[in-house]
Amino acid sequence: MDGVLARAVTYALVGIEPRRVEVEAHLRPGQLPSFSIVGLADRACQEAKHRVRSGVHSALLPWPDRHVTINLAPAALRKEGTGFDLAIALSLLAAFGEVPAARLAEHTVVGELALDGRVRPVPGVIAVAEGAARQGIARILCPTECAAEAALAGAQAIPVGHLTEAVAYLRGDEPIAPVEGDGAAGMLGEPSAGLVDGVRVPDLAEVRGQERGRRALEIAAAGGHNLLLAGPPGTGKTMLARRLPGILPPLTREEALEVTRIHSVAGVLPPGCPLLRYPPFRSPHHGASPAAVIGGGASPRPGEVSLAHRGVLFLDELPEFSRAVIEALRQPLEDGVVSVARVGGRATFPAAFRLVAAMNLCPCGGRGDGGNRCSCPPARIVAYREKVSRALLDRFDLVVAMPRPRADELAAPPGESSAAVRGRVEQGLEIIRAGAPRRTPAASELL
Repeated sequence: MDGVLARAVTYALVGIEPRRVEVEAHLRPGQLPSFSIVGLADRACQEAKHRVRSGVHSALLPWPDRHVTINLAPAALRKEGTGFDLAIALSLLAAFGEVPAARLAEHTVVGELALDGRVRPVPGVIAVAEGAARQGIARILCPTECAAEAALAGAQAIPVGHLTEAVAYLRGDEPIAPVEGDGAAGMLGEPSAGLVDGVRVPDLAEVRGQERGRRALEIAAAGGHNLLLAGPPGTGKTMLARRLPGILPPLTREEALEVTRIHSVAGVLPPGCPLLRYPPFRSPHHGASPAAVIGGGASPRPGEVSLAHRGVLFLDELPEFSRAVIEALRQPLEDGVVSVARVGGRATFPAAFRLVAAMNLCPCGGRGDGGNRCSCPPARIVAYREKVSRALLDRFDLVVAMPRPRADELAAPPGESSAAVRGRVEQGLEIIRAGAPRRTPAASELL
């Protein structure tokens, strides 16, 4: 007897794109019992040997007393992460006759195994489900926590919380109702007041004064413009920028799926929020590295510019960011994508975002503030402003001076709410989408 072979289908992620992987389990008798994984698997994937063995034992399932070889094909594609665990376990059990191999082949399988047999969530399930749907595999066995996410991609998600549930389902002993697109949509519920994808967004009505800044924020929201707010500390630059998500309209379904895929692959989807329905808002620290902001690393992952896709990237204290980060922003601002080249291939991430930045007029912050005197030498002011290159400044459509509000402005009644401004933004977007003729507005109309 030459041995027994069984297969399961799963997917590896190259950037945010799924690549089909066949998990082949081969049991060979007549040799000392052993367990090996081949097929260019990284360390986390190689450690599946221990998780799978412990999970199978914890599920009180028999372990084959044979030489076990797991091949992850194609061998030239690097496999990373723990999402192959469940596929490895089920293909091994199919080769041993514990589950029907033909029924297993009808499913895509993804999930991490705990030592006690529980199936844990993994990043990128929506991308895996989309890849399976494109290749005609309608059903996906996935962790319970990821079922709604997978269903949004058009798959029939079979939620399993434990290895025993997956085995019983494949045997036909315990049917599991699939989560499909309509059911997943019902799980989303309605957005709560003041919340955008589970995160509270402050209201524009809380901002007193700064009418010019408020107007610029509305124009940037409606026209998709990049915005630079410049002024001394305490004038409301950051306060205004953080209220921009509240006046942006919801994403279309196609845009929402695209944004959700990026956040899922990065592992930053908010708990209980399988679909991001509003434009994201990202605000990295000025000490962030170029790889963190732009994306990359040894195993390319989305950076902040891609996590802000279809939304807003806010850079507070713009001149404090490294020159490498500032210069690297030019390419995604121009092209709307980030391309990361590595020896093993190239990963491309979407990065079409609005850039909003805030900066002081000088290092000490006193310049432009009537109540404080600037103590910076002229050479230091020039060096501070030169940290932001002319090439990047040219990409800001709106540059707004933010003076300190007067006492009467601070004592005035609250201004318009975010909801009221969002209504006008949506009307403006409808006019643009309808193809209405454009004219160049006068400066007085803008600001």
